[in-house]
Amino acid sequence: MISPAPNLPKNLLDIDTIYLEPSAADFERGREILARFPNAQHIKVPSHWKIPGLHGNEGNARDWLQIKKNVLVLGTRKALKMDANNRSSDFIAPGTASGCAPSCAYCYVPRHKGFANPITTFVNIEQISDTIARHAAKQGMKLSPTPPDDDLWVYELGCNSDSSIDATICDNVRDLVALFRTIPNAKATFATKWVNREMLGYDPQGKTRVRFSLMPHAMAKLVDIRTSPVRERIAALNDFVEAGYEVNVNFSPVIVGEGFLDDYDALFEEVDAALSPAAKAQMAAEVIFLTHNAALHEVNLQWHPRAETVLWQPALQESKISGMGGHNVRYKVKLKGPLVEQFCARLRARMPYCAIRYAF
Repeated sequence: MISPAPNLPKNLLDIDTIYLEPSAADFERGREILARFPNAQHIKVPSHWKIPGLHGNEGNARDWLQIKKNVLVLGTRKALKMDANNRSSDFIAPGTASGCAPSCAYCYVPRHKGFANPITTFVNIEQISDTIARHAAKQGMKLSPTPPDDDLWVYELGCNSDSSIDATICDNVRDLVALFRTIPNAKATFATKWVNREMLGYDPQGKTRVRFSLMPHAMAKLVDIRTSPVRERIAALNDFVEAGYEVNVNFSPVIVGEGFLDDYDALFEEVDAALSPAAKAQMAAEVIFLTHNAALHEVNLQWHPRAETVLWQPALQESKISGMGGHNVRYKVKLKGPLVEQFCARLRARMPYCAIRYAF
């Protein structure tokens, strides 16, 4: 039986409309989710990926946050493949969700959907879990260290969503944490900006790595919309370690502006003061400087133009065509290189026990 929903604030999720593929109700997980939101209107659609009137409707950008609050999409994950990775994970597992209830202004996921980005939950969790388990079995034991981990193969669970939020919709994340307890040669990982204390009871037994994303408080208030406050994320670090998770931090995205390195110095000091000895002993960090997108810039101007004053900075940025053909912007190479070095030097000075897994 599906576990009870956490007591989420109504301004985060208040589902009144569910778009669903016809097959979604054929799966037990799909039926469980529909029962969780009994008052929601059901609209059947042929595909979760492109929903007329939702993803392709330019006018929806003005209702960006309202759609995230009120709309849920249910579908089945068709592409059950593993993508190789060599940063936060060894492999990117087939995601159990796409999209998010929070609305970080820099998020890359909306670039592929257009003008609306509510949560899409995939209900074929058994197929996804079986795919992961079979893939891990084929890998055998890890004989040589890789950047994500010395001893275990690491599988990214939440590449296109926030797993802490996904866990409020259904038990997909709980099921995956339980799955990795049984896989001897692998662990799971996901990044999050939401503190879901229900997950403290998942009993991960060291086989799930949670990466809490952090940035200076003032910047987070501007661009991390509808997320847990940074202070709340920091306060959760020790609790998740005590609950059996491996806990890392993710300084992402680093947004360049006047005094930003000093702001991060203060953040490093705050994190250092909060961490228990057990948390410090297993702490590592990822550092990712901002990459933005021209299409997302135009969408953001319709619902959160203030964020674009810090995200879209032509004097500091240069164009880059992404692997999928998107028109992205990143900080100019001659500027970014020295700033990455300065950032890492300050992090090492304030938190010398914290390994830097990668920085770019």
